Amino acid sequence: MPTRADAPSRTGAQTKADTGPPCPPTDSTLDSRLIVQQLGLGDDKLHRWMGWRLRLLVLAALVGCMAVLLLARWLSNLPYLHAEWQAGSGGQIELAASPLPQLRPLMGMPLMGIGGTQHQISPIDRLGPRYSPRWLTSDSERVRLQVANEQLWRVLSQERVVLDFGKAGSAELPLQPRGLQQLGGDFWLLAALALSLYLVAMVVLLAKPSIGTLMFAVMSMSQSGNLLFMAVDASFGLGIPEPFARLDFPLRVAFDLITTAAAFHLVVVRPNSIPRGQALAWGTWPLLASLGGLMAAGVLSHRWWWAQASVAAMGAVVVGMLSWSYRRIPHPFAIVMRRVAMVALGTWVLLTAAVCLIDIEHAPTLYRKVAETAPAIWHVFLATLLMLSPFISRSRQVMREFSLLAATSTIATSLDLLFVAAFSLGQFASVTLALFISLGLYAGVRQWILTRIRNRHMLTTERMFERLYRVARQVEAQPERTPALLSQLLRELFHPMEVMVVQKKLSRRVRVVGEGSTLLVPVPPMTDRQSSTPAAIVLRFANRGRHLFTSEDARLTDRIVEQLCRAVAFDKAVEQGRSEERLRLAQDLHDDIGARLLTLMYKAQSPEMEDYVRHTLQDLKTLTRGLAAPNRPLSHAAGEWKADLTQRLQIAQVSLGWNLSFDHDISLSVVQWSGLTRVMRELVSNVIAHSQARRVDIDFQLLDDCLTLRVTDDGTGRNPQGWSHGLGLGGIRKRVKQLGGEVEWREAFPTGICCQVTLRQLSERL
Repeated sequence: MPTRADAPSRTGAQTKADTGPPCPPTDSTLDSRLIVQQLGLGDDKLHRWMGWRLRLLVLAALVGCMAVLLLARWLSNLPYLHAEWQAGSGGQIELAASPLPQLRPLMGMPLMGIGGTQHQISPIDRLGPRYSPRWLTSDSERVRLQVANEQLWRVLSQERVVLDFGKAGSAELPLQPRGLQQLGGDFWLLAALALSLYLVAMVVLLAKPSIGTLMFAVMSMSQSGNLLFMAVDASFGLGIPEPFARLDFPLRVAFDLITTAAAFHLVVVRPNSIPRGQALAWGTWPLLASLGGLMAAGVLSHRWWWAQASVAAMGAVVVGMLSWSYRRIPHPFAIVMRRVAMVALGTWVLLTAAVCLIDIEHAPTLYRKVAETAPAIWHVFLATLLMLSPFISRSRQVMREFSLLAATSTIATSLDLLFVAAFSLGQFASVTLALFISLGLYAGVRQWILTRIRNRHMLTTERMFERLYRVARQVEAQPERTPALLSQLLRELFHPMEVMVVQKKLSRRVRVVGEGSTLLVPVPPMTDRQSSTPAAIVLRFANRGRHLFTSEDARLTDRIVEQLCRAVAFDKAVEQGRSEERLRLAQDLHDDIGARLLTLMYKAQSPEMEDYVRHTLQDLKTLTRGLAAPNRPLSHAAGEWKADLTQRLQIAQVSLGWNLSFDHDISLSVVQWSGLTRVMRELVSNVIAHSQARRVDIDFQLLDDCLTLRVTDDGTGRNPQGWSHGLGLGGIRKRVKQLGGEVEWREAFPTGICCQVTLRQLSERL
């Protein structure tokens, strides 16, 4: 299981992104080990340690394989009766199959007793010859079963055995070691699962040693022990080998208690460290150890009930601690762990209810079936869940689906057994009802669970394309703000609780670390003017701490960054082409039209015509300068607009009121400068031609990156909603829309018309 994601420190070369609300300081956000563990500062140290970690892992793998092989060899040398047995309808044990010729005529006959040359024939216990005492609810029944098993193994330790089938006859058979090939498929499958779970625990522990990974390893190895006991139970047809029969109940109860104690210890340190949680967790171990010791010594009666209640109570505490941990610091992995814990706790409660509701006196066959099948499925499910938990945060689709199906099958089996025990339903009816409920539950919650693991509150395709284009334009205009602009784009995409920019060189690919809580995004160079200092963006807790970052999110972010780089390069190429074309047009206008106007001015027949041509020539020079310049400061453009409009209105004998205010000066692109120039000229032309006004007031404001232009006259115009929009008004609307703004006409008081043009986020549309 991955180690805890530690938040970046706010010191040194790190700078907080300039967007979004501040995150309240917590133990997690003030921890600086994220830079060391997740940004690669400790790579050299990791390489130095990798050697001994690999050697320990190989040694642990060899020890695990040798333990399984030694267990298999020991079991293969035990005496074995080559026969398969099944539970009969009357609660007796019947012969199901055997390769021995002496037993073939007795197929389907109930076994009444077994004996040998030195021991009298002993009756077969009603619960069956290989029933595990772990799931017997009665202490007296457990003791009686253990005594019967000891008698059975004394008989099976002889060279020959006599099987009594009552009226059907008896058979005397030799006993020989079974050999490895006769251990059965169930043994090898369960042993392989136990070994795999053990190896996963060792890999997780050695990858990043910590209290959290140690507790995960303890849980996994405890369940490996349970699986090995089940493998031994499944390998014999009659009885359970000593000393497994004697140690089955105390050791398996101990494994369950250790698992719950380790789970509690794990949640107090991961994903968020709980204040004084370590002391509370370490105090839980001696408490549960004392409880287990009292049960093993026989001091406590009703030991099975104590074991089940202790596990259920600790499971409820684990769920509560995870809920509290998430309320303190909304780490998304706490939600994932809480859901896993709730499924495991619910299945445990269903299993306990199914076992305790069956009357062992009146239904021993059903009791044996439930108590053999349900625990096996439960432990296999729990082992699978532990094996997959290190990969849940990595969002592997196959593993997610497999874990959901494993949980569904376990719940279906528990419900089936519960219906049989509680309502005495038939086998077909109980299976059908359990499958119907489980599959309906799976279909209903599958998508809900997957969407809670993954972040699905993302920008639409249309909005993402628009934001990419805007960010590309801003990056080209202000390359030094590239990390901040990309941070804002990713904030809108993932809605993280925290976004930070750090001065650190990372690999070219986006990475998910910290159990899916953190996304590391390298900032690539997008322009030649961008700072050469490497930078990276750290995003933590997607969707306000409710979702994990997944590998799909990393691939999506990679594609977004790649498309942003392409958009910047494409826009740069387009802008270069536009600039060259504007320069050519400006040069042609200046050399051709300008020369013709100059000639016409000198040949004017009257001073009025000469003055008119001179002003036209001045307008042409203003236009060519605007075309030649890639950007123009707002203050310079406003001066040119005022001079141009004053000259035009003076000729029409209309006075001009000019008010200009802005909180900061910005550079207008050619498109913005040209569009605003033509809009103001068209509005003034309409006033001169149609309004019969004596005064025009122009109010030009730029506040918080929002430009507002108001042109108000005192003419005779009224009711602008009823105007027909021809080329003039239609052209104004079109130009304002191209600039990303809005235009509105309304009546002024006491007379005249006011036209207001609003352009929001002007700097982002450069």
